[in-house]
Amino acid sequence: MKNPISERVRKVKPSATIAISSKAMEMRSAGVDVISMSAGEPDFDTPEYIKDAAKMAMDSGMTKYTQVDGLPDLKQAIINKFSEDNDLIYDPENILVSTGAKQTLYNLFQAILGPGDEVIIISPYWVSYPDMVQLADARPVIIDTFQENDFALDISAFADAINDKTKLVIINSPSNPTGITFSRADYESIGAILQNHPDVYVATDDMYEYIYWGDEPFISFAQACPSLFDRTITINGVSKSYAMTGWRIGYCGGPSDVIGGMKKVQSQSTSNASSISQAAAIAALNGSKDEIYSMVEQYKLRHDYLCTALNDIDGFKTTPGTGAFYLFPDVKNVIVKKGFSDDVELSQYLIEKANVAVVPGSAFGSPGYIRLSYATSLELIKEAVNRISNSLD
Repeated sequence: MKNPISERVRKVKPSATIAISSKAMEMRSAGVDVISMSAGEPDFDTPEYIKDAAKMAMDSGMTKYTQVDGLPDLKQAIINKFSEDNDLIYDPENILVSTGAKQTLYNLFQAILGPGDEVIIISPYWVSYPDMVQLADARPVIIDTFQENDFALDISAFADAINDKTKLVIINSPSNPTGITFSRADYESIGAILQNHPDVYVATDDMYEYIYWGDEPFISFAQACPSLFDRTITINGVSKSYAMTGWRIGYCGGPSDVIGGMKKVQSQSTSNASSISQAAAIAALNGSKDEIYSMVEQYKLRHDYLCTALNDIDGFKTTPGTGAFYLFPDVKNVIVKKGFSDDVELSQYLIEKANVAVVPGSAFGSPGYIRLSYATSLELIKEAVNRISNSLD
């Protein structure tokens, strides 16, 4: 029998983060004491006022289909959020609610990309960007950044990567996996180049906007480059900041024609996001951010401890972040010293010998690194560091 899997799907790799997290869960189910530092999922529970809104929605019979692009009240809450937090002004036709920001991105790629198109992606990147681009029959073009330069984007390399085939640039800030955040000046440098390329769109993944502690205020790309507002798709969601990963609500604001195309894609795939989750997201966006600030305070404490502790391990070199909940140490010296073939083999060793799950940097386009999530308790983080250090002695 011929291989039934399409060439398009054969080009795509399974999500490395999901694969590692699944292995950690399997080992736990088998009775192995594994500490997972692989999943990008807050260890905090969803705030009670958000869960109460979902219960109320269920009790009131809000269990039917909704508009494909989202409940009007949720779209208004998103419009208000963009206006108040980012100085971005949208109308309802500029907003799309999806089943997680991953679907938002997938809808975007399917809506605007096709054969011959190129998409600029900055490495280290979130694992799904290149594969989702390929699923849209476009070609990812990777621009590497490096720890020795604090993962700063080489603007000359960025300018050189743009050509007549370039359709989209993807920006993620604060970054998964590095925790590095773009500044206003960074965005203005990118925007100055894109002024000369009027057919290039920008997708800015702001999922970790609230999980941030940099010296200057967080800024979104379209806010820093208002002249590019009409070709910027600003993507966000409630998963990370509100500890609502399982609720699966992402959203975006963008040009009405692009949003219309994304809505069409969504109408032929999932249709609307869960009605109950949308009700919860309304409460989240309209509610107090006090619990977010409390969570961020804990993330910052964990970040500071882990960054110092990793740098104390022989062969690890870690750059501090300013947001998200990841660190991305360079472990090339460990790989060479201990005779591992690469970061994948090192990651396998750590989960099997140290019982600590991490994600190899190769999955993020950066061989020789590993990603550790500190979205877990400080107690477990300290134990994980001890296990890693002892396993490599």
